[in-house]
Amino acid sequence: MAQVLRTIILIVSTLIPIVNPLGSAPMFLALTRSGTPAERKILSWRVASNSFFLLLGSILIGTHILSFFGISVPIVQVGGGMIVISAGWAMLKREDDEERKEIERNAGGSLLLRKAFYPLTLPLTVGPGSIATAITLGANAPHSGGNNIALALIEAVVGALVLALSIFICYAFADRTAKLLGPTAMSVMMRLSAFLLTCIGLQIVWNGVGSLIRTVIVSN
Repeated sequence: MAQVLRTIILIVSTLIPIVNPLGSAPMFLALTRSGTPAERKILSWRVASNSFFLLLGSILIGTHILSFFGISVPIVQVGGGMIVISAGWAMLKREDDEERKEIERNAGGSLLLRKAFYPLTLPLTVGPGSIATAITLGANAPHSGGNNIALALIEAVVGALVLALSIFICYAFADRTAKLLGPTAMSVMMRLSAFLLTCIGLQIVWNGVGSLIRTVIVSN
């Protein structure tokens, strides 16, 4: 049981700085600012649920999926990083167009709910860095009892559940943080978050490209 607890702590402590739900909350708010607090709570729950299954799948079967399709982790980093850059750039260029926001309000929650998986879950919350790390943990983390599949499943489920709960709490109450900061401070924070998101995407791409270059050098 002690080994189970250690593995759960390893999963959570390794992934939570990369997932960074507290740091992603302003970006979540920026992408859902036309919605009501109730709609954002529904979205928060969906994003948390999607993140849970995405992380759990990455830990348990990520390496097998990549092997089946012949995809390497560096390629996942490059492709995912480009998506992150695209999302960050779109947020930077976005203007406070009241007419567009009114159209989104009239569309109800359906328009926002379509964003639950992309881009709110992937790549905003669980990006290529998180997926690559989760795959690595699944491949290398010590599982209790050797080949005990049941204990390994418990470790992965509990670890992913803790991360999903932290995502839900940070996203569901993001609007309260906005009220405390005020509109001007939130506008600055959202623009800064968009810039940081673009930089994160560039860093992810660079990491993937660096790994690919090292692979070519070693093979030669």
